[in-house]
Amino acid sequence: MVSPLTQRQLFEKLVSFPTVSRDGNLDLIDWVEEYLTGFGIHCARVWNPVRSKASLYAHAGPWVPGGVMLSGHTDVVPVDGQDWSSDPWELTERNGRLYGRGACDMKGFDALAIWALVEAKSRDVARPLQLALSYDEELGCLAAPALIAAMARADLPKAAAVIVGEPSMLQVVTGHKGNIGFEIRLKGHEVHSSMQHKGVSAVMEAGRLIQWANDANDLNRSRPPEGDDGLFDPPWTTVHVGEIAGGTAQNITAADCRMGLDYRCVPSDSLAACREALMAEVARVEAGMKAIRPETAITVEDTFSVPALAPEADGAAEALARRLTGDNATHVVSYATEAGQFQEGGFSTVVCGPGDIAQAHQPDEYITLDQFRQGEAFMARLLDHLKE
Repeated sequence: MVSPLTQRQLFEKLVSFPTVSRDGNLDLIDWVEEYLTGFGIHCARVWNPVRSKASLYAHAGPWVPGGVMLSGHTDVVPVDGQDWSSDPWELTERNGRLYGRGACDMKGFDALAIWALVEAKSRDVARPLQLALSYDEELGCLAAPALIAAMARADLPKAAAVIVGEPSMLQVVTGHKGNIGFEIRLKGHEVHSSMQHKGVSAVMEAGRLIQWANDANDLNRSRPPEGDDGLFDPPWTTVHVGEIAGGTAQNITAADCRMGLDYRCVPSDSLAACREALMAEVARVEAGMKAIRPETAITVEDTFSVPALAPEADGAAEALARRLTGDNATHVVSYATEAGQFQEGGFSTVVCGPGDIAQAHQPDEYITLDQFRQGEAFMARLLDHLKE
């Protein structure tokens, strides 16, 4: 049997895998699966359709329901164009901080969870500890639904609580916004720009959709928040366009344009209602285009949809996380996580992990030594809880 690695050694190993979403994660998954099975821990993969990436779930302890599942993702964002002071794929300690891509988001938590799973296997825990590692979280939480479904099909004993270890400074986050994204393509009609009234500029028509997004933000901001909406910052649904490209020359009306648009929805706004509002505006703009040139068009592709995490009344996951951390304050976040997907899958779920989300995706990404050590203590208390 292999000797168990320390939390720090596991952390160093995970950071060494450059698991940028565009490139895959199989080297990391291969290593984690081999490491865990070396201790007799049950593991199973859930592949993407082309078997270039995989999620992994694992179970340690008695084969009974009522345990705890630790959820993390294996993918990280790119380092392209960022100015790093050290190798992003080597965990580097400086001035009380541990630097590396994924150090904060979220290989620190993943390392702690893997350590805890091995410990749970070696101890006489009364309830199991489970691990769920996904891919493509950074691309819109794409893998978690299939992972959750696969665990249900396999009759994996159902956990009483899921802790998603996104960086929250180990505060107990009980709610986050829902998130839905689209790729919008506009097909225009080229003419010389001096005759633009006889053509349709895809870029300028995209501008109408962008202005609609601006107007929607102004309207949402003007409304008083409802219910739990007031807990969020900002306490309204936002619409964002972060990427746009199109056209061939300044003196030609653009034949095509592509743009990305996403919503981050407060609890009082459903993802379905947000999508419906967008599609109504797309239809209005497209009708104006077709009135000039019938062959023009707008197509909309759904790229991701992540349900909100809603605060639970007497939630088992919240009660456990508060017991382990001592945090009794109310915390919600405006970014999306896989927590809403686990909740939608029937699990009591919270977000609680070491590190500060402000460091995520940054050059010289880091987690403080203090936060990592607090994460170690969190896992030790969790193991004690599972023995009760």
